[in-house]
Amino acid sequence: MARIGVLGLGNWGTALARVWCEDGHNVLGWTIEQEVYESLMTDNINKKYLPNSVIPELQVTMQITDVTETCEIIVLAVPSGVILSVVDELLPHLRPSHVLLDLAKGLAPSKEGGSGMISEAIQRRLSLAGKANPVVVMTGPTIAPEVARGVMTTALVACEDRSVAERIADRLSTDSLILTAADDPGGAELWGAYKNTVALACGLVDGLHGSIGGDNLKAALVLAGFSEGMRLLEAMGAERTTAFGPAGIGDLYVTATSPRSRNRTLGEKLGSGLTLDEALDEMHMVAEGVRATRMFVNRAPTLNIEIPFLTALSGLLNGEIAVEEAVRAMVESYQS
Repeated sequence: MARIGVLGLGNWGTALARVWCEDGHNVLGWTIEQEVYESLMTDNINKKYLPNSVIPELQVTMQITDVTETCEIIVLAVPSGVILSVVDELLPHLRPSHVLLDLAKGLAPSKEGGSGMISEAIQRRLSLAGKANPVVVMTGPTIAPEVARGVMTTALVACEDRSVAERIADRLSTDSLILTAADDPGGAELWGAYKNTVALACGLVDGLHGSIGGDNLKAALVLAGFSEGMRLLEAMGAERTTAFGPAGIGDLYVTATSPRSRNRTLGEKLGSGLTLDEALDEMHMVAEGVRATRMFVNRAPTLNIEIPFLTALSGLLNGEIAVEEAVRAMVESYQS
């Protein structure tokens, strides 16, 4: 039995907490949202993010020190835009025995300096604080409500020290959650962020169902997006094999096609004619694809990589081009 602390009780953090509770682990969840805390404390349900899953075994706190005092594996399940501030709050309380499992994916904010990813920014913070806790990246085709109800799911856990990844995979795998160890955390994290951009594009198709939308168009966008991702992410340091595993094509497929995908849903709202601000106002869960698109567009010029797929998507998000024009440009961007 592991002692697991889950920082962030959105739908993904809550889904994992439920799976690990049911597997007999001791799980403590941390949230800053009073309504989430009260819902779990009084009814054993996260009514805001995962209303159909009862979790009587889950303990909940709003004090981060409760997690560091009682847990050995600390899961960072907060959005990528705030994860580094949560790490800053966590740092003074870390012990050498703590292992950090990072669920946020993508490029660190430019103000962080350098050209690394979120997991690397976390490691820099650890180093500056004189700490050497291992950081493991987890990503894969994981729609949270399905994970919560026990649908068989695969995911990748990656760490530069493969033995740490193997230990985490062994301890946190369950009958329904099958974790595979790897040693390309950078590549896993890059694909984990990039797939959200393709999901946004595929969602546009669902929003255009009354005109040019259809499965043929969605397939063309997946092909164009995956092809561009192969070129861009390999130039950024991802191992080519990572593209063909759970963190790559597996995660991209489910995020781009599932009706439960937040990024696909956001794309559908945009395709139906809403502006980005209007679409975001209708969602209470974070869709990471907007931030990921802008980060990759900002990074590509430094690598001398052409990214017509992402450029068209960025133009749409910025209100510079119409939906159908963006979709056509993304389809025509395909390079074999």
